[in-house]
Amino acid sequence: MSLRRLAEKLYRRNPREWRKIGVDGVDTAVARIFDGNHGWRFEELGYRRDIDALQIAFQPEYPGDRVTAFIVGLSSMVQTAFGNKVEFYLLDELDAQRIYNAARNVEIAAWKLASARDASGQPLLLSNEIGEVTNLSFEREFGRIIGQLEVLSDVLEEKTERAVTRVVQNMATAVFLPVR
Repeated sequence: MSLRRLAEKLYRRNPREWRKIGVDGVDTAVARIFDGNHGWRFEELGYRRDIDALQIAFQPEYPGDRVTAFIVGLSSMVQTAFGNKVEFYLLDELDAQRIYNAARNVEIAAWKLASARDASGQPLLLSNEIGEVTNLSFEREFGRIIGQLEVLSDVLEEKTERAVTRVVQNMATAVFLPVR
């Protein structure tokens, strides 16, 4: 649900992005990402998923819909961390380290979203706004996603009695962590 809200917020702040794909509005653009049976693979992204799709959103020369690239990258990266499962059963095993790494990757993606600029210094995608009116709603959504992943990672760590390797990164040089 948080990723869907994030997609909607991004499209509302960046209407040029949904116009690039020729849809008639925000709701249609969001539905295209979340309601199709596409396995998080889109032709305009070269059928890339995970971190590969996410990185496309931050390429200044990318002419396509950056919101799709960003959300597909995040969503499929989280799904990969969950072992590419879409249904879970009581006895299913999840890897705490992968979930933890996904949480760190969401942090990195949030930082990149706020700091990625084109050649003229303009943000590639508008998100938070600090000025006369402060809008930090994107930070709250990212915080919700990160928090949920961290709690799950902690629960899994306790359950399996395996320690998760904690990573501290400098955001300016951060690289995405593996979730496979």
